[in-house]
Amino acid sequence: MSETPRRPSRSGGPGGPGGPRGSGGQRGQQDRRGQRPDRPGERTGERPGQRRGVRQDRFTAVDDARRVAYAVLRAVEEEDAYANLVLPRMLRQQRLAGRDAAFATELAYGVLRGRGSYDALLASVSDRPLSELDPGVLDVLRLGAHQVLATRVPDHAAVATSVALARRELGSGPSGLVNAVLRNLAGRELGPWLEEVAPDAATDPVGHLAVRWSHPAWVVRSLREALVAHGRDAGELADLLAADNAPAAVALAALPGLAEPADLLSDDRALTVRPGRWSPTAAVLEHGDPGRVPAVREGRARVQDEGSQLVAHVLAAADVEARAGGGAGGERWLDLCAGPGGKAALLAAHAAGRGASLTAVEVAPHRADLVRQALAAVPGEVEVRVGDGREVADSDPAVFDRVLVDAPCTGLGALRRRPEARWRRSPADLGTLGPLQRALLGSALDAVRPGGVVAYATCSPVLAETRLVVDDALKAAAKRGVQVERLDTPAVLASVLGGEQLPGAAAGEGAVQLWPHAHGTDAMHVALLRRTS
Repeated sequence: MSETPRRPSRSGGPGGPGGPRGSGGQRGQQDRRGQRPDRPGERTGERPGQRRGVRQDRFTAVDDARRVAYAVLRAVEEEDAYANLVLPRMLRQQRLAGRDAAFATELAYGVLRGRGSYDALLASVSDRPLSELDPGVLDVLRLGAHQVLATRVPDHAAVATSVALARRELGSGPSGLVNAVLRNLAGRELGPWLEEVAPDAATDPVGHLAVRWSHPAWVVRSLREALVAHGRDAGELADLLAADNAPAAVALAALPGLAEPADLLSDDRALTVRPGRWSPTAAVLEHGDPGRVPAVREGRARVQDEGSQLVAHVLAAADVEARAGGGAGGERWLDLCAGPGGKAALLAAHAAGRGASLTAVEVAPHRADLVRQALAAVPGEVEVRVGDGREVADSDPAVFDRVLVDAPCTGLGALRRRPEARWRRSPADLGTLGPLQRALLGSALDAVRPGGVVAYATCSPVLAETRLVVDDALKAAAKRGVQVERLDTPAVLASVLGGEQLPGAAAGEGAVQLWPHAHGTDAMHVALLRRTS
């Protein structure tokens, strides 16, 4: 197939609403020049077997990659499914691999990231309100918009295959509307067009950023508030939103005592692995399937963001006061919300190396099974309980030396990995999750012994899920006669990093806040607390 010249970026900046072009962490779709290799019909609109130079604008068949991407979007919408779980299953079912799998991933994740921007543009060229469209039709339009505006798929191919997809999945009725709307959308540059349809930046800065970077307005406001409250400049907000739209690298964690980061580096030409940036147990998989890494396949290493790794390392590194009157036996550690088991595996490996035991509690039985799988390769004394973390202190009051509360949260710190969370969550979720987060932290403070340490962590920087939860939990504990002090979490993190401070991680009130745009990690928040009586 002849080479089609690469058209200029339509983003007006790196990657537009979808961030840098990619497939949610998969790098296999790029060649050495940084361009995605040809796949049938992708650049020129040719179908397999079509004579070169003959352009066909009517596609009567829909390739499996586009069908899978559409099915993922419908599952996310109709079944509240998680894209990172449903997409791999669908790829396996359709036996898609290589370029086809990468293309399906790019389409699904690109739409989930850019949905807010694409909807604003689609609304500007449609003669019907988007709210009146069938949800399936809207997803077809979003897939077409992503191809037209943020990929190198030629406009005529993007429109024709979208019409064919609508006809196949929804019947002939909507195909005319899809054709008309996408033809109106084609031929414009994404960045300048977004600036044109977005609210005025001077009079409505939140609305402008919401459209330009494809985030709900309430999320934009919450992230701006979090930046300022945690000691950063509000001017970083656009960079943070852009980082949310950039596919996250695949980080690996070598479990202490079972593997070293050097073990994760590989001579396999199908893998590209480099050392991690921050975590002492990390490596980063830039290209390839993590299942090909022997240590991952054997359970001695796991796929885990560096920010999540640091949470476990910080708790393991915190100073715990000696038990009153001494005491026989090793320390008792507790992971209060252990599923699916990533942090529990790191903690268990640390505990095994010190002769300590770990109790991992998970309320959902199927997630408790995932914890058991995560801990299968780790030696030492480990117990996995199915139970409510809010009730642990009822049976085990003041007995644990170290407790992790990785609390359920909105996940707004992990939008790089779970882009659909921004559309699934609402401000009401903060009101629902807040009492649960406070109750779990209160249970941890009752379950830890005097002199022991609790780490409160969330994958969200939002104040309602971080500092305010800690403030309220400490006040409630004091009323129960439980006295708690805040530890210098940035100093403990520095000890994990060999004495070096992590720039920009100190968040005030002794906590650590990581950021995608500053640290290349999920926006993990962690605060260390010591019970004093």
